[in-house]
Amino acid sequence: TPFDHQVTALEKGWDRTEFGLFMEMGTGKSKVLLDNMGMLFRAAEINFALVIAPKGVYRNWVAKEIPEHMSDDIPHRVIRWVSSANKKQKKEMRSVQDPFSGLTIFVMNVEAFSTAKGKQAGEWMARAFGQNGLIAIDESTTIKNHKAKRTKNLCDIASKFKYRRILTGSPITKSPLDIYSQCDFLRQGILGHTSYYGFQNTFAVLRQQRAGGGRTFQQVVGYKNLETLGQQIDKCSYRVLKKDCLDLPEKIYTARYVSLTPEQLDMYVKLQKEALLLLDNGDMVSAPAVITQMLRVQQVLSGHLKTDDGEMIYFPSKRMEALQDILAEHQGKAMIWSRFRHDI
Repeated sequence: TPFDHQVTALEKGWDRTEFGLFMEMGTGKSKVLLDNMGMLFRAAEINFALVIAPKGVYRNWVAKEIPEHMSDDIPHRVIRWVSSANKKQKKEMRSVQDPFSGLTIFVMNVEAFSTAKGKQAGEWMARAFGQNGLIAIDESTTIKNHKAKRTKNLCDIASKFKYRRILTGSPITKSPLDIYSQCDFLRQGILGHTSYYGFQNTFAVLRQQRAGGGRTFQQVVGYKNLETLGQQIDKCSYRVLKKDCLDLPEKIYTARYVSLTPEQLDMYVKLQKEALLLLDNGDMVSAPAVITQMLRVQQVLSGHLKTDDGEMIYFPSKRMEALQDILAEHQGKAMIWSRFRHDI
């Protein structure tokens, strides 16, 4: 059963061809999207949905959000995109071509659309299913850069879909201009401008500056007409903050999945299977006891490891990137718990 603010979001936008769910983290925008898909499927408006999310989030849709929130009354299948797929995963992805009488939900990571392979997959789905399909981007600030390759690719692909949705808790992170390409994904010109630079001239205060070599450029030094911009955004979106949702539970937990680098994965597997790791520099890391083995693999996840000689070695980890993505969606103060001092 949806909360009151989720019902309001659905009432306002479920049947709109383009709509933004600007709902603060923890207010349940994923459920609203899934309920919206179910309502459109029941109305015989869609039979396909392409859900796009950042790497740390898109697995969550498959493992948690869809199983937990999709109505049991809606026959559906879920297919996940894997960039470096094995034989079994390739077969699963190709199954999207198989006839299905229910709702097909295809989940992809947004980073894939910066690649030729991901772009081609998106374009094929747009041609095959767009006429009776919905496309949605979770954490749509990932396409706020209007110059980025994935932004251009996704805006082009989205234009072929019957229904379009964007989801984020903070549509404007650093600048009001962040909203342009997110809304351009919904529909070109939805904010009254078909050009980014026309949009910028209307809502930004520009000053001409000199660069090296006598060149000049326009620098944004402030913003204007923000009340008008807010009114335009309100026409195609629903906004709610956690403090305004009186019926929410006290705490909501969300898991984020962070993929390992090839170096981390190699170390993790060796420690897990053999309880022994020989580093390239000749140092040895051993974990004779299970409790020590657990500690060592946790260190690997965190990007550091202590050798048997007591030396600390360090290597890249994607955890900080994931944390920055979470904080970009978060408003106000945050408390961060850490497993190791190294993380701090």
